[in-house]
Amino acid sequence: MRNLFLFLWRYNFFISFLLLEVVCGFLIVRNNNFQHASFLNSTNYVASEVNSLVSSVTDYINLRTTNDALARQNAGLKSLIPDVYYIDSALTRIKSDTIFKQQYTFINSRVVNNSVNRRNNYLTLNKGSNQGIKPEMGVISGDGIVGIVKDVSEHYCSVISFLHKDSRVSARIKKNGYIGSMVWGGYDEKEASLRDIAKHVQVAKGDTIVSSSFSSIFPEGILIGIVSEVNPETGDNFQDIKVNLSTQFGTLTYVYIVTNLLKEEQKALEELQKNDR
Repeated sequence: MRNLFLFLWRYNFFISFLLLEVVCGFLIVRNNNFQHASFLNSTNYVASEVNSLVSSVTDYINLRTTNDALARQNAGLKSLIPDVYYIDSALTRIKSDTIFKQQYTFINSRVVNNSVNRRNNYLTLNKGSNQGIKPEMGVISGDGIVGIVKDVSEHYCSVISFLHKDSRVSARIKKNGYIGSMVWGGYDEKEASLRDIAKHVQVAKGDTIVSSSFSSIFPEGILIGIVSEVNPETGDNFQDIKVNLSTQFGTLTYVYIVTNLLKEEQKALEELQKNDR
């Protein structure tokens, strides 16, 4: 302790000078718009670089998990190749570009920041306006739905995770086509609720839940989860259905940003319907 006091006494002028420099810098940044904006931009850049470094280390640690996920995804994609199907009929169909018009495009991206333990969770991706990213684009992974793009900068975008109190995704029970809404309960990152399913609808544990055609953000048929619990004995006309989410939000590394090429056309038509009410 005596040596500490001697050190502070010996260098008290230099330490006082440093403290005054810090105070002056704080006052300049606080009271000048230009310096304030420059400081925020610099800190945002440093934070993004730190997040990228942390993400790179995490990527290395999770290489085995990522490779397993990519292998599953590749297997699913390979199963869609026409050459793997057996034609059990003498009739064949010719695919024409004048009939089949592409509706969705996918941009691969890497997660550089992510949260799962809050009431409102967000992700940061390393794609931005320079790559054509815009707000309200969907984000999916090889395992299912992830969230919706909120804010966009030149090189990054923030995403409202499905693990958010305001998230709501139009969902469909795959076996019978009934439509409901998927919402997150706010506590368990692995579980959500399927709402607005009437009591007369047959739902069982193990049923698959996918995205519906009602969404202009996500393609139809994207996996959301598997029913884990069904309770039809509720106080209203709808069942209480719990769903185990297919997306592992805690280990997300690579995702796809979805562009609906026909979204604006759909929104314009729906706006006309609203004006007639």
